[in-house]
Amino acid sequence: MSPLLEVSELSSGYGDFQALYDLSITVNEGETLAVIGANGAGKTTLLRAITGLVPTWSGTVRFDGQNLLPVPAHKRVAEGITMVPEGRLLFPSLNVRENLLVGGHGRRPGPWTVERVVEVFPLLAPLLGRASSVLSGGEQQAVAIGRALMANPRLILLDEVSLGLAPVVVRQLYAALPEITAHGATALVVEQDIGQAMAVADQVVCLLEGRVSLEGPSAGLERADITAAYFGMGHRLEAGEEGDRG
Repeated sequence: MSPLLEVSELSSGYGDFQALYDLSITVNEGETLAVIGANGAGKTTLLRAITGLVPTWSGTVRFDGQNLLPVPAHKRVAEGITMVPEGRLLFPSLNVRENLLVGGHGRRPGPWTVERVVEVFPLLAPLLGRASSVLSGGEQQAVAIGRALMANPRLILLDEVSLGLAPVVVRQLYAALPEITAHGATALVVEQDIGQAMAVADQVVCLLEGRVSLEGPSAGLERADITAAYFGMGHRLEAGEEGDRG
């Protein structure tokens, strides 16, 4: 597989606050990469930097070999990048169909239509004319994912899909991911749920305080190592050992 997204030595943040420190990741075309980490680890900032919603202080972001830094955020969708934001952020005054059609504005050529989205998320079939503001959390998340797919992305970024949802609903949403990637999309999934991330991902990257603390194929990572990287236990242990030696 060839690299689709290459983030190299990326530093970024908000105002005077630095959230990412020389962070590097690679997402190969056709695979699913899960980025895990606790609150404040820098996961959402990474997605926002890729989409151009926060400034890049240093480093590079390349998409299919192209330098994205000069490309404005609104034009990155046309390049093939879409994002499902944390909290879903649907348009409450629009119904489900209208929310989906908004996602198709300026779309690339490809297979995703309202009908195709409904095939992947059958729960939306009776809801197309219903206002998005009255949907359940799981229904809203399905609409948010469908809206991102309507642009026919090459890379779809999913930010905390499971947040606030019942486990059974989360499983239903993630069950659609293989079909999404089978139709040409590469997925970068941000998750706090380690088990869910490991279940869907080919590769896993763990962030800790804006830096990569662990990365590798999901099948080759031990749960104990992931837990240590997630909570920074290795760093605390090393600090404790140095203190003991002193």
